[in-house]
Amino acid sequence: MYAVIKTGGKQYRVQEGDVIQVELLKGGEGDTIKFDDVLMVGGISTPKVGTPNVEGAKVEAKILGETKGPKVLHFRKSFFGWTRARGHRQKYTEVKITGISA
Repeated sequence: MYAVIKTGGKQYRVQEGDVIQVELLKGGEGDTIKFDDVLMVGGISTPKVGTPNVEGAKVEAKILGETKGPKVLHFRKSFFGWTRARGHRQKYTEVKITGISA
């Protein structure tokens, strides 16, 4: 069974046992999270598609820790000869999907 969830403004197709990186979530390492924004549940005889969410469907996950993405640089150069380089690293929460209920 698989599900499509929405978190952090993005959609993820997950199934039990998957490890994914999502936008930074509140909670510590080892905590459990429930995703209630389940857009679709599939892998069963008839897939369930929500409008916008599937009623009563939940995806449970366990927080494995926080990670940082690659450094993204923003470089600016002027016609007059000066330059400026700025950058940031996006923080992510790594979660492991432990269960899907529909």
